[in-house]
Parts: sequence; structure tokens; C-alpha cells
Amino acid sequence: MQVTLHEIDERGPVRIRQQGRMTHDEFYEFCAANPDLRIELTAEGVIIIMPPTGVETGSRNSELARQLGNWSRQDGRGRAFDSNTEYLLPDGSALCPDASWVDRTRLARLTREQKRKFPPLVPDFVVELTSPSDRLPRVRKKTDAWIANGVRLGWLLDADRRTAYIYRPRRDPEKLNAPPKLKGEGPVAGFLLDLAEIWDPDI
Repeated sequence: MQVTLHEIDERGPVRIRQQGRMTHDEFYEFCAANPDLRIELTAEGVIIIMPPTGVETGSRNSELARQLGNWSRQDGRGRAFDSNTEYLLPDGSALCPDASWVDRTRLARLTREQKRKFPPLVPDFVVELTSPSDRLPRVRKKTDAWIANGVRLGWLLDADRRTAYIYRPRRDPEKLNAPPKLKGEGPVAGFLLDLAEIWDPDI
């Protein structure tokens, strides 16, 4: 697939509208052919190419993945995944959260081939972390999509504003101003995210 881009908004992701919608297999091959890009697919069939992050956002993402991964290893009920993991969702989209967690019993239902590609799987828990290039309405819409597809708990962290939004099914998001920590519930009960290094990365 060859794409020519015009009038790119350098402040956010590149959006490509296709004449014909890709199948999930075609989308995987497109991503595999462009391994240096982080690419998502919306439910409407629009390809989104995400810009790379700076060191501040990279540090925040690394700390988020570290804390979730350490807790998950100790807890043992599931597995944690970083921002490179892409999920094929029921609405036809293919999205990557900044961090996610899936119960082991649900992972066990996937075939080996599905595990080696983008799994047709809705994570139990996701975290979205804004970067300077993100617009909050776009990230909120993406978090809404996670919940609509079946995610049981979602956290949206607006790092520059030190604001956290808690997303739960069939409820309005809960807004928290500058919380020092976030306490997991539901699928990730027992997880405690220390936000000190998220709000103020030591770099």
C-alpha cells in the first residue's frame, strides 16, 4: 500500500482514510511492513499513525509499564503488556493502549498464531497516558471506545494537568485532581499505581 500525505498536522497523529477497508490480516501485514511506526485502525477503517514520544513521555510510559508489570508478576492472575501491544476489538478497530492487563484464563484461549500477531481480544484493564502531542478529547474518545468494546476498567492519565479519569462500564468517568496514587479495582484489585514518577519524571 502506497500513501501520499498532504497537509499533515504536526501536532498530532496522521490519519489516513482508505478507499477500501483493510481486513485484519491486511492491516497486520501493513504494520509488519512498517515496523518503525506505531499504527492503529479505527472502527471506521481510518489508519492512524502515531508520532514518537519525547523522553518525558517515554519515561512516564516506562514507569507505568514497570509498576504494572511488577505487580502483575507478584499477583499471578494475569499478564501485563506495554504500549506496543495491539488488540483487535469487536467494533473492527485495532488499538494499542499505553499499558494493559489480561487475565491468564482468557489468554489461554488464544491460539499460538493469535498470540504472535494482534490478538482478537479485549483487555480487562487499560491505561492511556497523554503526551504533549495528544489532544485530551481524542484520548477520551479512545478510552470511551475501550470501555464500549468490553474493557472492565480504564484509567486515563492527563500527566501535564495532573488529572486522572477512571472509566467503568455504564458509568460516567470519575475525575481526580492530582491524586498521589491510584488504587486498582475489579480485574486489577490490589494494584496500586504510585503517580509521583508519572506527574514528575526524574529525568
